[in-house]
Amino acid sequence: MKSIEVDPPARSIADSRFDYVVVGGGITGVTTALLLGRSGADVALVEARHVGAVATGNTTAKVSVLQGTRLSSISSKHSAAALRGYVDANVQAQQWLLAFCRQHGVPFEIETAYTYAQSDKGLDSIRKEFQAGQKAGLDVRWVDDPGTPFPSVAAVALDDQAQFHPLDALGALVAEAQRHGVQIYENTRVVSAHSKDGDQLLRTDQVDPVSGDDLTVRGQRIVLATGTPILDRGGFFARVHPERSYAAAFSVSEPIMAGMYLAADQPSRSVRWAPGPNGEPLLLTGGSGHPVGRAKSEQEHVDELIDWTTTYFPTAQLTHQWSAQDYVTIDELPYVGPILPGHDSIFVATGFAKWGMTNGVAAALALTGRLLGGGPPWAEYLDSSRPAQVVGAPSAAVINAEVGLHMARGWAGAAIKPGSSTDTDETVPEGGGVLRRNGARPMGVCTVEGQTHKVSAVCPHLAGVLNWNDAEKSWDCPLHGSRFAADGAVLEGPATRPLTKLD
Repeated sequence: MKSIEVDPPARSIADSRFDYVVVGGGITGVTTALLLGRSGADVALVEARHVGAVATGNTTAKVSVLQGTRLSSISSKHSAAALRGYVDANVQAQQWLLAFCRQHGVPFEIETAYTYAQSDKGLDSIRKEFQAGQKAGLDVRWVDDPGTPFPSVAAVALDDQAQFHPLDALGALVAEAQRHGVQIYENTRVVSAHSKDGDQLLRTDQVDPVSGDDLTVRGQRIVLATGTPILDRGGFFARVHPERSYAAAFSVSEPIMAGMYLAADQPSRSVRWAPGPNGEPLLLTGGSGHPVGRAKSEQEHVDELIDWTTTYFPTAQLTHQWSAQDYVTIDELPYVGPILPGHDSIFVATGFAKWGMTNGVAAALALTGRLLGGGPPWAEYLDSSRPAQVVGAPSAAVINAEVGLHMARGWAGAAIKPGSSTDTDETVPEGGGVLRRNGARPMGVCTVEGQTHKVSAVCPHLAGVLNWNDAEKSWDCPLHGSRFAADGAVLEGPATRPLTKLD
C-alpha cells in the first residue's frame, strides 16, 4: 500500500481545545476536516491507525453514480424523491471530488460504468436498475451485448464516470487539510466520550507522559467518520450490517477492456483496469463478499476470486491482494447526521454500502453544511434521524435475529466443541487459529509469523465469540464486525478495546 505523508501536529493533543474533532482518517473524515478547516475553524483529525488504513485505502475506487443495484434497492424502499436525493448527493460529491483532483493534479480516468448480468437469472435485476436510473434522471443506457471475456448477457451503462487510486486522492486531501491548519493525530484511538462544561471530551488509548492518565481530546463538536460509529449511543451497530469483500491486482498480457464492471447477480464480481507503476495496465478484480466473521473459510473466498480471474484472463499473474469492510444500512440509504435526534454535539456518517468515494464526500458536504450553516437540499434524505425507518424494519429484524443466533451459537460452540481444552500450552500450525476454553471463557489460539498468541475470544464490544479469519489472520466478530489482529489489537469495527491477552 502507498503511504501518505502526514506532517506532525503543531501542538500537543493534551493541551488543546478544538472547535471540531473529526474521528477517522478515511475519505469522509479527511474531506470533512478539510471543509471545516477552510471555514477558518480550529480542527483536529484523530485516527486510530494511519490515514487511509481501512476502507478508503482498500477500495477499488470507482467514482460512479451507477453503483451495481443500489438505485433499484433504494427505489424499492423509498419514494422517488428520496431516490433522486440520493442520486443528487452522489452527483454533487462526484463533481466536487473530480474538481478537487483536477485542481491538485490527482490523476484519474473517465470510464463508462456497467452493471451487468452474468446470466439470464440476473436480467430482472438489471432491468430494475435501468428503470431506477431513468426514474432518477440519469442518462443510463441498455447494452444487449457487453462483449466481455467473462460471462455477461446484458448490462446497464452510465458514461462519464471515473476511477483513480484512492490514496492519490486521499493524500492530496490530507495535504490541503493541513494547509488549512487541520491538526492530524495518527495512532490515537478514541475509546469513549463524555460532555463537560459544554464541550465533548474524547478519551483515547494514549497515556499522558506527565500525569499517567489517558489522554483526552476536547472539542465543541465531534464527527465520527469511523466506518461504523465507535460510540454505541444511537444503536448504529444494530442498524447496519458489516460485509467483507476481496480484491486483487494482476498483470496481464492480453488487452483489458475499457470500463468499470460490476455484476448484479451472484457471485459478486467487480472488474476494472488501473495504471501500473510503470504505466502498464493492470487488471483489478473484486467480489466474493460475505458477512464479517461468518465465513467457513475466508481464504476460500479469496481463492474463488483468483480462480475466476485466471479462468477468464488466462495470462493473469497475481501481483497484490487485499480486502475491505463496508456497512449497509437497514433501509439502504446512508446515515449522516446527529448521533441521536436533536443532539447537536456529536455527528455520524456510516452505511455507504461499498460506495464511499462518492457517499463519503457527500456525507462531508452534508455534515459541514449542517455545522457551518446551510447545507444541500438532498441532505434530508440521508439524515440519521429520519423518521422511524419503517421500511427498514423487516431488514432490521432479520439482521438482529441473525446476530442473536450467532451469539448463541458462538457461546455454545466454545463450550462443547470437540477437543476443547484448558491446555494453555497448545500450539497451532503457522497461519492457523482455533477456539479453545480457558476455564469457562472462550480463548483464541493462533500462530502468525512464528509467534503463538493466546487471547480472549470474546469481543469487548458486546461479547460475541470471535472466529478466526484464515485469509487475513485476524479474529473477527460475527455480531457487528469488529476485527482484531492475531495479538488482540483492534483493527476496525465498533470495538475500541483490544482483546485480553492470555499468554
